[in-house]
Amino acid sequence: MNAANTIPAIFGWTADEVARHSRRVALLLALLAAWFGGAPAWAGAIEHVSVQPDRIVIRFDGSVADASAFMLDGPRRIAVDVNGATPGGTVTKAGPIADVRQGIHDGGAATRIVFDLSQPAVVTKGDFGKDGSTLTLSLRATSDSGFAQAAQAGRLRFLPAFLFGRRGHEHKYSVRLPVPSRATMIGLPHVYGDPSRPLVVIDPGHGGHDPGAIGYQGLEEKNLTLKTALAIRDALIKSGRVRVALTRDTDRFIPLRERYRIARKLHADLFISIHCDSSDNPDAHGATAYTLSEVASDKEAARLATRENKADVISGVDLGHQSADVSSILIDLTQRQTMNASSNFARLLGREANPLIPTKSEFHRMASLMVLKAPDMPSILFETGYISNPTDAAFLNSNAGRAKIADSVEQAVEVFFARQYASEHSDRDSNG
Repeated sequence: MNAANTIPAIFGWTADEVARHSRRVALLLALLAAWFGGAPAWAGAIEHVSVQPDRIVIRFDGSVADASAFMLDGPRRIAVDVNGATPGGTVTKAGPIADVRQGIHDGGAATRIVFDLSQPAVVTKGDFGKDGSTLTLSLRATSDSGFAQAAQAGRLRFLPAFLFGRRGHEHKYSVRLPVPSRATMIGLPHVYGDPSRPLVVIDPGHGGHDPGAIGYQGLEEKNLTLKTALAIRDALIKSGRVRVALTRDTDRFIPLRERYRIARKLHADLFISIHCDSSDNPDAHGATAYTLSEVASDKEAARLATRENKADVISGVDLGHQSADVSSILIDLTQRQTMNASSNFARLLGREANPLIPTKSEFHRMASLMVLKAPDMPSILFETGYISNPTDAAFLNSNAGRAKIADSVEQAVEVFFARQYASEHSDRDSNG
């Protein structure tokens, strides 16, 4: 009698049960090997992504290890990471999805699929098919606030049910990884420079579980923005004319509102958020700067004016004892002045950047961007170039390119505060 035939007698299993159990154990060991070894134990190329009004169905040509999904705000996106998968296949889309992008993630061990949303929607659950080659994500429409909450809730993880040999228990193995609360996560950064100088806060976009755009040859926006912000910081410190701080100097996630709140808590005189643009058109290239639009300003002023706690809304002034009408007028006037200062700096940056880096002919633009909505602090969002364009991507990923970006910002900052200083002293002289 061979060894295989002795197993059922000892353990009371049938030969078929032994085979099924062995396959499950082998697959589970393979999954564990993928997790701890840092590379997928098997791979399935993406064959097709089908977006329907209430679901996303992703089909692979083989089994994949596991998957996870999370929501990203500003702009609204759903990101799906699939371990043990490679990009490819076709896409059909409908419902709340405006665009679908794929890219290599985690050093080639996974694929990230990004769904750009035309309206707010969230993933509520995910189910793998019997053999792990199909993943279905359930979609539910939600409100702006509902989406913002989901974006901060963390990641949903899904494992193929066949690993555990029982259908209907997939959700038992879904794990939500919460983002730490604001109080425990966000601390004020170090400020470099002479305390008597004006303060510039540099904000490297994205970070942590939010990679931003995935560009040429798998470049991630979060890494380029951090490298660029560090170069700008060093240039400003070297100039000695301003103080400087970074909202993050490591790869960590910071919610959008917290970014400008950090700057306001530090009483920053200028806020610059660093990003990289992206486009389906590979020929799109050049840097741009965004300031807050008139419509966004009106909405934010109204929101601030109706807050119950009106303390410290504008430059440390407590509006708690003012009527709603007076509060609204004061906030509106402050924000109009801030918007003018923001536009002035954006134009200066365009002038200084044009000889040094590729820029768009229409450099200064306006948009409703959350990170620009501080009412009392000049703020711009600096799109340093297109990560999707090979030439721009190479420039942004080079020390020489980042040095030129830093030089353009440093020169614009110097002129901005010199003009501000001259204007203030001119007003004092005329009033004296």
